[in-house]
Amino acid sequence: MKHLLEISKIVTKKKVRKIEIFDDNSLRQKNSKFNEFYEAIMAGKFRTDIDAANFLYSCNPTDDKYRQLKSRFKKRLLNTLFFLDINVPSSSNYNRAYFSCNKEWTLVKILLSNKAYHTAAHLGRHILTTALKFKFADVIVNCARILREYTVMIEDEKLFEQYDQYCKQYQNILEAEIRSEELYQRVIMNYYKPASKATDLTQKIGIYCDALVGLAEMYESPVVIYNRYMVWAYRYEMLNDYENVLKTCEAAEKYIDDNPKYYREDKLAEIAVKILSALLHLNDYKKGKEVAVHYTQLFKLNEVWYTLMEYHFLLAMKANDYGDASQVLEEVVESKGFSGLASDDAEKWKVFEMYLAYAKLITEGEDSIKTRKRKRFKLKRFLEEPILYPKGQRIFTILLVIGQVLFFLEQDRYGEAFERVERLKGYANRQLKKEEHFRMIQFIRLLQQLAKAHFNYKNIGVHKKYHDRLLETPFKYRGLTHEIEVLPYEYLWNLILERTQEA
Repeated sequence: MKHLLEISKIVTKKKVRKIEIFDDNSLRQKNSKFNEFYEAIMAGKFRTDIDAANFLYSCNPTDDKYRQLKSRFKKRLLNTLFFLDINVPSSSNYNRAYFSCNKEWTLVKILLSNKAYHTAAHLGRHILTTALKFKFADVIVNCARILREYTVMIEDEKLFEQYDQYCKQYQNILEAEIRSEELYQRVIMNYYKPASKATDLTQKIGIYCDALVGLAEMYESPVVIYNRYMVWAYRYEMLNDYENVLKTCEAAEKYIDDNPKYYREDKLAEIAVKILSALLHLNDYKKGKEVAVHYTQLFKLNEVWYTLMEYHFLLAMKANDYGDASQVLEEVVESKGFSGLASDDAEKWKVFEMYLAYAKLITEGEDSIKTRKRKRFKLKRFLEEPILYPKGQRIFTILLVIGQVLFFLEQDRYGEAFERVERLKGYANRQLKKEEHFRMIQFIRLLQQLAKAHFNYKNIGVHKKYHDRLLETPFKYRGLTHEIEVLPYEYLWNLILERTQEA
């Protein structure tokens, strides 16, 4: 009862008249501007404040009535965060427990600031029990500190020593976790840089790996262990050692299986993507398909689902299983969340659709250009309509223009193919970066030489050096748009030569 009395005094003195949140009841009030704003955002109707202000009030975003609504709307959204339902099936026990601990820790700080020491300590002990079970080092240190201080107030020396021990033990573990996070973050920060700009990482990642092994051996922390596995995986990937990428990630999977209470879906998702990436580069379609099916079922329509489906599609394309690739494409573009994808992610699938249509055309004939159940790939429209993306998405322009060249060659429309190659030449000369787009540039150079020979390989000039460069620089895909090769360039080149000679 003493805890209820402490809490009641605080609430009585400082309660608000109304808590504004978005719950099922408030969202049923259809005449509310808040709900109109909320539903429009969820439907993807706005990209800017200009869109929102015009939709809601037919005014400018600087108008006071829009600014006030936006401010109150944001406050209501933030209030709602305190009442999120964390018991959804997709959340692991680990994540739910961590969320609950931090939510309750906020309550502890509120209680302490209002001098409700007994209730704060009572709640702190409850949080500490959960935190110890899951080894939440940061939460344990926070709770142990306030409980250690509370034991001074109640003059309990035995409890003081117990909480002091927790403080010291988990402070060391927390420092190890922070260090492991730093090393992991240094890798991620430099991972996507071109090789010439990531020399510092190339030189130091071995040191990072050794440091993480030492930390993992010294401290039994799931945070440290996850970071150790992932940094080693990144190291092997940088060395193009995909066999060891696979082994490292499978060891991480086993750790999760052996320690189910530390299971985190975000970490498993990262591991799953790395496994599929390794299998893509190892050309292991059979195993890749099994892994993809397993994880896409586990993460059904989760954010990572689209990434996993992307790797499944690329695996199928490299294995020439165009039936499987068609099924994957169909499932993705017909999924409920597809319309809400970021622009670059959605455009990837348009590129995938086009290359799938080309692959099916050359293997099955014209009647096969059908990549969706209810829609056909409009080849005539694709070849006739201009392809021009904004500067930030120019890579899609290039990928699709390459596709136009492929289709024009199939139709013996050499003049139009030549025009597209000239356009690609302009991109390669002036806008593509030599290091980032190296393989794409070599492929364009090959097309240039073939175009000069009027697409007759017998008359082709200097081209071997470009082909050799392609072969010497292996395909590498890390999810970046400029690395997309639905059909690897060396394979495409051989295909073009084969098709043009047949013609």
